[in-house]
Amino acid sequence: NSKNFSDFCIRNIKHADFGRREIEIAEQEMPALMDLRKRAQGDKPLNGARIVGCTHISAQSAVLIETLSALGAKVRWCCCNIYSTQNEVAAALSEAVPCHPTSVLLNSRRYSIFAWKGQEEEDFWWCIEKCITADGWHPNMILDDGGDLTHSIIKKYQTIFRGMKGIVEESVTGVHRWVILFDIVRNQLYFIVKPNIRISKQHTHIYQDNQYSHRLYQLAKTGKLSIPAMNVNDSVTKQKFDNLYSCRESVLDGLKRTTDIMFGGKQVVICGYGEVGKGCCSALKGLGAVSYVTEIDPICALQACMDGIRVVRLHEVVKTADIFITCSGNKNVITRESLDKMKNGAIVCNMGHSNTEIDVTSLKTNDLTWEKVRSQVDHVIWPDGKRIVLLAEGRLLNLSCSTVPSFVLSITHCTQALALIELFNAPEGRYKQDVYLLPKKMDEYVASLHLATFDAHLTELTDDQAKYLGLNKSGPFKPNYYRY
Repeated sequence: NSKNFSDFCIRNIKHADFGRREIEIAEQEMPALMDLRKRAQGDKPLNGARIVGCTHISAQSAVLIETLSALGAKVRWCCCNIYSTQNEVAAALSEAVPCHPTSVLLNSRRYSIFAWKGQEEEDFWWCIEKCITADGWHPNMILDDGGDLTHSIIKKYQTIFRGMKGIVEESVTGVHRWVILFDIVRNQLYFIVKPNIRISKQHTHIYQDNQYSHRLYQLAKTGKLSIPAMNVNDSVTKQKFDNLYSCRESVLDGLKRTTDIMFGGKQVVICGYGEVGKGCCSALKGLGAVSYVTEIDPICALQACMDGIRVVRLHEVVKTADIFITCSGNKNVITRESLDKMKNGAIVCNMGHSNTEIDVTSLKTNDLTWEKVRSQVDHVIWPDGKRIVLLAEGRLLNLSCSTVPSFVLSITHCTQALALIELFNAPEGRYKQDVYLLPKKMDEYVASLHLATFDAHLTELTDDQAKYLGLNKSGPFKPNYYRY
């Protein structure tokens, strides 16, 4: 870059100025995360943290990365999806670009970023290796989105893994002149003024996001999880806001940008009616699409029925539907057998995290022809001339083909940040070698940070009401088993 810093690998460093403007736009829509950064950067609650991260490289995640750095962490970063990197943002992070005068980070730092859009598989794993291994670099926390980074370290670098101080999914943020500590036992949130705090806990943690969390439970059951893990995917603020509200908006954005399709009257099959599926159905229904849902869970299936959506098996509608969207988190949800039966022009895409939901490998055979239409759009052509439209080669549609609302990611990144602070500062012995959910108080706190944006005013319990309900007036207001 312009300062002769070269410990990075991106597409084009000359796009750094453009990327910086993208980050500044994201900052405007992430008020709570920026507020946390402003409050906490004086105390450096992550001082001593050396974080290796593997997430989507977007303007929103850049705000998270720079927040981590502002809180004292050193970072190295790569992408978790070969199509989701915003090249100009990767350039901005790699170049020490001066920030706008109103930015909290008055002097932007430079970061070791290894990511570019359109990587080959070999590039993807090379970037992960570069983040793990570097001269003088000894990571003590992981920030992982999807598990590839964690898997690589467990498989190849057991010494590094055992010596980790924390493994974290995505980024961390903090509060200016406040260190937020969560007492899990008493379920209270404390704000402790410590202007010159230094972090020195010799404690190891994993903090994971998205569908990879189920693998953590498997590791814990078999005794192979040698450090504590935090499951963020099942936190209320992640499930309800990132998974539901974000996907409700971004699924339409991704489909429109890639296909220019009109949704009115189209038959759409959504495979899975979890929070992501609910968001997709809500958006498509609002534009006049006829939606069908496939489900294995009778509770989710009943919810779909009550929402006026017909629950079917895939083979019942595979020949007539126009659009197929997978969002189950499973594998081989749409197989070659189903793809063979689809009509000419059917659109197939994935809104789940993994790229295994659509059996794309089965389409890479000699009898089928691939034709690139535009970026992230392929025609797969059968011998009889039938063709389907495959988006992002079965990878995540919204982050590969469009963008995700910054405000929703502010909620998610705040949750991730506070969880990191909790794990990094937790007394030794608080967390065992197991998988943990976020404390309810943390979820409520993240939600409360965002209410000011809407000029929302919470009603306060009276002492008598709090006593009647058996609650603390400051929360938590719902038990852990409550389903929002």
